[in-house]
Amino acid sequence: MKPRTKTTSRPQGAVHSRTQWQDKLSAWQAHHSTCAIESLMRLLRSPLQSVLTWLVIAVATALPATLYVALENIQALGYQWQDSSQISVFLRRDASAQSITEWRQQLASRQDIAELTYVSPEQAMSEFRQHSGLGDVLDDLEQNPLPPVLLVQPATTASQGAALETLLSDLQAHPLTDDARLDMMWVQRLEQLLLLAGRTVFFLALLLVLGLLLVIGNTIRLAIESRRAEILVVKLVGGTNAYVRRPFLYTGLWYGLGGGLIALILLAAGLYWLSPPVSQLASLYQSDFKLEGLDFITSAQLVLLAGLVGLAGAWLAVGRHLSAIEPQ
Repeated sequence: MKPRTKTTSRPQGAVHSRTQWQDKLSAWQAHHSTCAIESLMRLLRSPLQSVLTWLVIAVATALPATLYVALENIQALGYQWQDSSQISVFLRRDASAQSITEWRQQLASRQDIAELTYVSPEQAMSEFRQHSGLGDVLDDLEQNPLPPVLLVQPATTASQGAALETLLSDLQAHPLTDDARLDMMWVQRLEQLLLLAGRTVFFLALLLVLGLLLVIGNTIRLAIESRRAEILVVKLVGGTNAYVRRPFLYTGLWYGLGGGLIALILLAAGLYWLSPPVSQLASLYQSDFKLEGLDFITSAQLVLLAGLVGLAGAWLAVGRHLSAIEPQ
C-alpha cells in the first residue's frame, strides 16, 4: 500500500491579493510618470507664460539667496578681521628681561594664543622714529619713554567676544602688565550686526516664500479653470480627486524647480559681475578676500526648496479650487 503524500498549496486568495497590490502599484507609478512628463510638456508648449512665471519665481528665490551669500561673505570677512585683532600688552618699565622671557614662554604654551611678538623699547623707538618724522625731537629726549610691549594674536577659537574678554582679563591681571588694550566694541558690534542680518534674511525669506505660494497658487488656479471641462469629464468617468490633482502638483513642482535653477543662474551672474571690483578693493587693503558663492550641496538644497515651495503652492490651490468642480 503506497503511503499518501501530503501536498501543500499556497492559498489562492493571498496570491490574488499580492498580484492585485502589485498591479495597483504599477498603475500608480505609471500614472505619476505620465503626469510628470505631460505636465512638463504642457509648460514647454506655452513657453512665454512659463518663462514669465519661472522668472518671477527666480527673482523671488534669488533675493534671499543673494542676501544669504552676502551674509556668508561678510561673516567670512569678519572672521578674518577677528583673526587679525591683536591685544597690545604694555609691560612695566622696571620688568626684568628674565621675568619677561619666562612669562613669554608661559604665554606661548596657551591654546588660546596663536602668535606672540615681543617689541623692546629700542625697537618701538626705532619704529616710531621711522614713521613719525620726529627724529630731531626724539634725539633731545634724555631717556626712552616707550615701554616694552607684547603683541598677542588670539587663536581662532578665542577670537569671539567672550573668549577675547577672558584672555584680556588674564593678561591684565599679570604682575608684569602695566596696561592691556583691545578694542572690544567693534567685535561686539560686528557680532550683533551679523545676528541682525541673519534674522533679517530669515524674515525676508519667509515673506518671499509666502509670495511664491501666492504666485504659484494663482497660476495653478488659472490652469484649473482652463481645464475645467477636462476635469469634469474625468470625474464623470470615476476619476478621484487624487487622480485629477497629480498633474497640477507636478506643474507646481516644475515651476518651483525651474525657478530655482534660474535663480542659481542669476546669482552666479551677479557674483561674476561683482567679483572683480571686490577683489580689487580687497587688494588695496592687502587682503586676499574673494566673493564665494553657493557650493554644490547648498545649490541643490536651494533648487529642492524652490521645488517644494512650488509643490506646496500647487497643493493649496488644487485643494481649494478642485473641490468646487463637481459634475451635476
